[in-house]
Amino acid sequence: MSLQAKLDAFKADFQTGRPPYNVPRSVIETMQRATAELIASGAAQRALRAGYRIPAFALADPAGKAVSSADLLARGPLVISFYRGVWCPYCNMELQALQEILPQFHALGASLIAISPQNPVNSRKSVRQNTLSFPILSDPGNEVAAAFGLRFALPDYLVDLYKSLKNDLPAFNGDPSWTLPMPARFVVGQDGTILYAEVNPDYTRRPEPEDMFPALRLAVGATAA
Repeated sequence: MSLQAKLDAFKADFQTGRPPYNVPRSVIETMQRATAELIASGAAQRALRAGYRIPAFALADPAGKAVSSADLLARGPLVISFYRGVWCPYCNMELQALQEILPQFHALGASLIAISPQNPVNSRKSVRQNTLSFPILSDPGNEVAAAFGLRFALPDYLVDLYKSLKNDLPAFNGDPSWTLPMPARFVVGQDGTILYAEVNPDYTRRPEPEDMFPALRLAVGATAA
């Protein structure tokens, strides 16, 4: 089953209130409203895309060790996944799908990292819960996400909903701003140029991991040349 098929199946169960979710319709409608408004804002069109250079960054892994984009790119092409946090089931399914295909990334000489605004404690939870063997990096305040054009502020009505659901983003992230990154996936060549970019303001939609292979093969070919 494809990643999107799994996400769609979960979404159907969640939005129809099938056990164990039993989510009130008003909650679903509020989430749908926020997603529709983010799509209509055009924010995704302002994010970095293929042909742009990525901003240099250095972020901490769950052990507190700094991981820099320069060091990663020195080894080969880089795949970057921005995700919302361990509290997001769609994000967890995406991380699991990336883990499954990780050996194929490595066979092409590529590294994979995932970036979220959550603190290191919750990054460790992401690694443990999803049985990951690639780095999860913490992006305090979504500063790197902002440099990629991905950061957005939650509307007040969605903040109120999250609070009512005990989804305390300031506690998860160690940051009071109530911001998130739009889910995004990038393939970056060794010179820092983006070869593939997929940004979606609808957090229930994610590209298939295999979609990145053409760009990765291009990156490998450029390196060999």
